[in-house]
Amino acid sequence: MSKVTLMAEMSVSASAEVEAPAKAVFDFIRRPSNHPEISGDGSVRGVRSGPDVLSMGDRFGMSMKIGLPYIITNRVVEFEDGRLIAWCHPGRHRWRWQVEPLGDDRCRVTLTFDMSTALFPPVLRLLGFPERHRSNVEASVANVAKHFAH
Repeated sequence: MSKVTLMAEMSVSASAEVEAPAKAVFDFIRRPSNHPEISGDGSVRGVRSGPDVLSMGDRFGMSMKIGLPYIITNRVVEFEDGRLIAWCHPGRHRWRWQVEPLGDDRCRVTLTFDMSTALFPPVLRLLGFPERHRSNVEASVANVAKHFAH
């Protein structure tokens, strides 16, 4: 698995090549029930509400735990079937997944934590973001690749 991480002032992205068809990878990512397995920091605990498979405009609630347990509701704000899905919660920063086919049985998957759309980016910067999510996005992408490893 090759991996690339990119840092910018308002975002951090990690990419990896996955030995699986792009459609299979995208379908795996767009199911909230798979995100406890995908979560790079272990904060995602389970699905609370919403559809089994996400599309544009869908809302879904997740059980989370960072120190203390909590529930967060997200909304899909970007969607291109088979290639792109992004969601945000009320803070409006985005988690964006992109899947790029590299042939019939390979693809590149990229996760970006993007705070350019956040309500209060200066507060996020004071808290250490986006750098603070670097290992999380790297591990999340690695977890997707590991799911499809033969």
